[in-house]
Amino acid sequence: MKPFVRLFLLLAISLSLAAGCGMEEGTGTPTEAPMSPTITMGMEPATAEMVPMGPTATEAVTGTTTMEPTGTPSEAIPDDPLGVVEIAPGDPIVIGYALVTSGPNSNLGIDSLRGVEIALDDLGNTLLGHEIQLEGEDSGCSTEGGQAAASRLITNRQIVGIVGPTCSSAGNVLAPVIDEAGMVTISPSNTAPGLTDPATHVEGFLRTAHNDKVQGALAAEFVYHELGLTSAATIHDGSIYADQLVSVFAERFEELGGTVVAQESVNTTDTDMRPVLTRMALEQPQIIYYPVFMPTGGFITRQAREVEGLGEVVLMGADGLFNPDFIEAAGDSAIGMYLSNPDLTLLGAAYQEFLKKHEEKYNEPPLSTYHANAYDATMLIAHAVEDVAVEAEDGTLYIPRQALRDALYATRNYQGLTGNLTCDENGDCADPYIAVFEITSSDLETWSPGSTAPDANPKKIYP
Repeated sequence: MKPFVRLFLLLAISLSLAAGCGMEEGTGTPTEAPMSPTITMGMEPATAEMVPMGPTATEAVTGTTTMEPTGTPSEAIPDDPLGVVEIAPGDPIVIGYALVTSGPNSNLGIDSLRGVEIALDDLGNTLLGHEIQLEGEDSGCSTEGGQAAASRLITNRQIVGIVGPTCSSAGNVLAPVIDEAGMVTISPSNTAPGLTDPATHVEGFLRTAHNDKVQGALAAEFVYHELGLTSAATIHDGSIYADQLVSVFAERFEELGGTVVAQESVNTTDTDMRPVLTRMALEQPQIIYYPVFMPTGGFITRQAREVEGLGEVVLMGADGLFNPDFIEAAGDSAIGMYLSNPDLTLLGAAYQEFLKKHEEKYNEPPLSTYHANAYDATMLIAHAVEDVAVEAEDGTLYIPRQALRDALYATRNYQGLTGNLTCDENGDCADPYIAVFEITSSDLETWSPGSTAPDANPKKIYP
């Protein structure tokens, strides 16, 4: 054999042996992958200021770090205990949602979904050179809906993060399923205190909504100090949201010196509230506090005016009824009623710009409360993906799931639509501003949440 041929064969054999190094025999998988660096999205304002509005997530945040590959695509795959989402060149980055989009509370979920959609518009519907694809499930406003939505979402392993769910009852069962699957969800509207209580919180759940420890206490302070009322009755519908919110209200009201003279519960399937209201009338409360959802809230409001002894009683609900569906169901019986709710009137110029985009896109004002929270949740996920994503030389994108969670929990001083967001170790990220609003009209054409106009409906009256 000629010398140069022997040399060529020797080189070929050497290269073949070198290519086999670093792979388990017969598996084709790396024996050791480099650990991804610790990367956080939450930086102090002096080094990184996150701005929610902008055409891309990259342009919306300074100081973003993306780990560069160190060699072949296989060597660039991060080592992550919860697994890695692999996105091939040309494939989309998938963001999921679990929101109530049908039934009597659909306005709550559709309102949030529109916030997600506007956030994606502001990102140009792209992230790190990949199209963003939105995949969602109707989570309903119940434990059954939350379980069903979670079970379907976790089958799509390409989902990097989820926005939702809408209702705390759904979140109470959805969060553990998402967590166990190694995924993460940020709720724009789950407010029940138990969801972020250290004893029950799961790492895969965060929220941009307030904690009802704030809302319930403020409602009690409004009733006692502003209205000067000292006797109250409460109604809940068995949901974790209503049950815990009533508990916070009652505890704070009694601390202030008030008396809770009756505590009643109804089922979400009940339509005749008169037996409960009749028992309540015997205790002569000055106010009835019922932080429930639809359709329950509509039935209670109409029928309370029909029960002897309750014709002049003050009525108060919460954010679960802050939507035009409730106004339509309750009619004139809702006029003069109070609702506690996040204070949209305090949001700044970025929110006013959001409202313009909303009007242009949907030809109507927001349907409810949590559109801005959903916008912020979407942006937090997008920024976290940017922070931890690893791009290989062949263009494949790798998103490590635990690193993504860590980036979300590291959020500090993020300037969102809803305020200055900082996520604590239990997943509470909100900058809570709660106010009390009065319903001034049953005319749906006057519905104007967040308006500061003198004729706004609902109209902010406290603080």
